[in-house]
Amino acid sequence: MAIFHLSVKVISRAAGRSAVAAAAYRSAERLHDERLDRAHDFTNKSGVVHSEVMLPADSRTEWGNREQLWNDIEAAERRKDAQLAREVEFAIPRELNQAQGIELARDFVQREFVDQGMIADLNVHWDIGADGLAKPHAHVMLTMREIVVDEDGEAGFGTKVRDWNRTELVEQWRERWADHVNERLADLDVDARVDQRSLEAQGINLEPQDKIGAAASRMEGRGLEAERIEDHREIAGRNGARIIADPRVALDAITHVQATFTDRDLAMFAHRHSDGRDQFDEVMSAVKGSPHLIALGKDGRGADRFTSRDMIDTEHRLQQASDRLAGRHHQSVPATSMQGAIDIAGTTGLTLGREQQAALAHITGTQGLAIVVGYAGTGKSAMLGVAREAWENAGLEVRGAALSGIAAEGLENGSGIASRTIASLEHGWSQGRDLLTSRDVLVIDEAGMVGTRQMERVLSHAADAGAKVVLVGDPQQLQSIEAGAAFRSLHERHGGAEIGEVRRQHAGWQREATRELATGRTGDAIRAYDEAGMVHAAATREEARAELVERWDRDRQASPRASRIILTHTNDEVRSLNDVARERMRASGDLGGDVAFKVERGDRSFAPGDRVMFLRNERSLEVKNGTLGTIERVTEHHIAVRTDDARRVAFDVKDYRDLDHGYAATIHKAQGMTVDRTHVLATPGMDSHGTYVAMSRHRDGVAIHYGRDDFANQGKLVRTLSRERAKDMVSDYTRADTARAFAERRGITIRERVAETLTRARREIAKQVPEKARSIFAGFKPTVQRASIEPRDTPRTNDRQRAIERYARAQADIDRMTVKGLPMLAHQREALDKAGAELEALRPHGRTDLASAFERQPELVGSASRGNSQAAIRAMQLESEIRIDPAKRADRFTESWQRLHQQRAALSKGGDHSAARKIGGQMGAMAKSLERDAQVESILRGRKMSLGIDPRSVRSVGQDLAEIAVLGRSRSRGIGIGM
Repeated sequence: MAIFHLSVKVISRAAGRSAVAAAAYRSAERLHDERLDRAHDFTNKSGVVHSEVMLPADSRTEWGNREQLWNDIEAAERRKDAQLAREVEFAIPRELNQAQGIELARDFVQREFVDQGMIADLNVHWDIGADGLAKPHAHVMLTMREIVVDEDGEAGFGTKVRDWNRTELVEQWRERWADHVNERLADLDVDARVDQRSLEAQGINLEPQDKIGAAASRMEGRGLEAERIEDHREIAGRNGARIIADPRVALDAITHVQATFTDRDLAMFAHRHSDGRDQFDEVMSAVKGSPHLIALGKDGRGADRFTSRDMIDTEHRLQQASDRLAGRHHQSVPATSMQGAIDIAGTTGLTLGREQQAALAHITGTQGLAIVVGYAGTGKSAMLGVAREAWENAGLEVRGAALSGIAAEGLENGSGIASRTIASLEHGWSQGRDLLTSRDVLVIDEAGMVGTRQMERVLSHAADAGAKVVLVGDPQQLQSIEAGAAFRSLHERHGGAEIGEVRRQHAGWQREATRELATGRTGDAIRAYDEAGMVHAAATREEARAELVERWDRDRQASPRASRIILTHTNDEVRSLNDVARERMRASGDLGGDVAFKVERGDRSFAPGDRVMFLRNERSLEVKNGTLGTIERVTEHHIAVRTDDARRVAFDVKDYRDLDHGYAATIHKAQGMTVDRTHVLATPGMDSHGTYVAMSRHRDGVAIHYGRDDFANQGKLVRTLSRERAKDMVSDYTRADTARAFAERRGITIRERVAETLTRARREIAKQVPEKARSIFAGFKPTVQRASIEPRDTPRTNDRQRAIERYARAQADIDRMTVKGLPMLAHQREALDKAGAELEALRPHGRTDLASAFERQPELVGSASRGNSQAAIRAMQLESEIRIDPAKRADRFTESWQRLHQQRAALSKGGDHSAARKIGGQMGAMAKSLERDAQVESILRGRKMSLGIDPRSVRSVGQDLAEIAVLGRSRSRGIGIGM
């Protein structure tokens, strides 16, 4: 479990400190202090793995020498209480190796400090504790004065920069370090995250503490770090004592972002919050012995998995609140109000599809909790707009909410529902303002991103107030930041309306690709776009970036009125792409004169024509974090922007500096966005959820670019972009088969977990899925199938195998719906027909033969859908032979008839007459089929006895068998099979 730590302190003479001495200690060097005329020698200090002085532009090259730099700083400060330097210390995740940790620290220091004009003395320490665990961290000493250049071109130190002393800057650094760490961990596929918020803000009853390495601990007697080390140990000791007294403190902290955890997670946490081995052992013992710790079993990697009783209680309260809402009758919408809303929509040209109409009827019904699950681009917002009209016509108050500001803005723009962030709503409720009432309808959009605790608080308040709640989202898009997968769990528990008809993309094959992304078939979607020439590989990521911007620029100039966005995974890539895109804009003459600004992310130049993104919610400007627009006018102090929703926003930069170029954005910023065309730079940190979002924003097309230094071939690209990182719930374990325990939840992805084959699903689905479950996602198979991940430059299975596998996946989707008693969806029938037509084109009667094979051997569906099609091919061949050879068809008919006759006899003898009648119906259908197969009926005339027919009968075999199907025996002779 990665740990967040970033602290900022000032090195001051008033405390008896020396900048030269501090630099010598942190770098483990011997430096001569000219002011004190003495040497500071720390060359015996171990654990320093990287040390460098990083210089901004206009610096003197000799300042790259650490001794020269800090002696010059000491000489520039005259006061006896002068502040000499600022020190930033931050923890590096131990999940990284040394090279990765150093690169992580360098990138952050360059961007946040050096690019802002500070000289940074960076030292990375990789101490190893007594427990053998690494304690990597970085010390950064920063200059506090600006660098000025005189008339002779000589650089020197000027006045101290007041902006660098701003209190809010520390919080900004903390937030950006957390973002930077989390992006890099995601890039490296490390399943760990950090949280920059204070423990108090996270609701964790622990004191924040600095990180002290083993090397520093060993040097405490030398006096330099004694005070800091003592503070650290005191805080760690107090935190350890708190945990020992109340182990729930530790459990609350650990389960803040993950519903379950391992022994390793717990040990790392205890090591951080204890002083010495004895207290560490006590902390571990206290937590392990706590009645609030719940063991769940082993995960897919063989590690024991745990949760807290409070986490279970939270999920229980969530279930109770949802049950209260779902069981309560809310005011229904009169037919006149509904018709009025539909009429208004009709005047704007909006026509709801069948699934949208069903969703509309569902959410405007009397139930107090309504859930809508839909793929990206299915028109959920348009449907909500009609619902808003209907609710308001009925005299109800409609409020909207979402986790992020930009998602709330998207809900408001798309549906007309006045919307705010959930945090804003909760803050108002805590102050006694804007409380819900029984006349309110609360619509929560992008509900899949809301964590369990927050969802529980909102639903509990709504249930207490008697309000109606409508949850709208897609559990397979971006996951919640905090622990849990509440939206998915609620949908599985209560069911809801589902919208699977994608409307956003104009081309039918692209809509099908979006459905493939939504159901875990990422490889099929990427292959479809590749076949359309929309997937582009380059030798390196740098070349891919350049080719992406080149294509973006051509598209921009060819279709200037179309909307477009560049998407990628990390903020670093966003910055690079913004810079290159802006260079293209400048070269084509589409930008006015530059004006330089110092904004929150550093020095930027803005010009009329620039695309910009707002990065902070500001109610007075009516902008949200993620709002996009184009600059109309810019002066030294003032910027006027036309937002994409046609509003004009003007502000002074001194009042609002949270602005950056907006040609590119992170995928997280894009959820809820719709544009004409998207350009995506794929990087190793992506997964199936981000890929789904990135590749479903467009109406007309998407261009995907990647470098072969990141992905050796398209197979590697697909494997990476297909990774499932869905959040879990404790209740997922409690619903599972105890023999499979929690391993299935952690070792197999959500969309795999219901069944591995149709046969297994039929045995287990009733035990594992609540009766009300209606999830269109729960049964889909998102494993990256072999057929879906093979690179295009390696030998592939032949076209017939590929067609069989497509048909099998489509059939598997339909079968899983059938098992749950749900109707086949239109897009599932379309996918089956499309795959069947492809198979027919390759082999006449291929679809018929494969369908027959699957009907007789349902287990073949699962294996073929996962890329193992050989058994299905052999079964198809057998079906083909039977279809051609009347004698073989007669053999099969006889075998099937005898089996059904025996089954019906056994059921009748056991008193299960209803099941026996169903078997009789199947036998009647077999008898009728002989009317279409005269050859088989002719052969069966010689097999009357084996079929239970009186040999003396002069009627057709079909007529005799039809009578047996109804009566159970031949009327002519009263004989039957086995009698």
